[in-house]
Amino acid sequence: MASQLVSSAIADNTVVVFSKTYCPYCVKAKASLAQALSTLENVSYDTAVTVVELDKRPDGPALQAAVAAKSGVRTVPQVFVGGAFVGGGDDVAALQCNGKLAKMVATAAASRS
Repeated sequence: MASQLVSSAIADNTVVVFSKTYCPYCVKAKASLAQALSTLENVSYDTAVTVVELDKRPDGPALQAAVAAKSGVRTVPQVFVGGAFVGGGDDVAALQCNGKLAKMVATAAASRS
């Protein structure tokens, strides 16, 4: 069940962030996404990004295990853009700093239109 939910979330959304509310790396990844998306005209954070806060869900541990099985990484945040795993907090920040993150999200959003 958790694996199916994770697969659906990744397939059905432009960007998915599996996160925990108290995690500083998760906060950093979400801020990097928000900053990158603020540069785009046709894509907004609110419409493009789905955040799954694992610590707020009763099935959070099962979801985190399912996400780890997909990405090969056990820790959060885990960010998927256009169905592909792009990494965690530092990875997302690096993509944002070099301008690649906005392009990735724009491409993924356009392919879903």
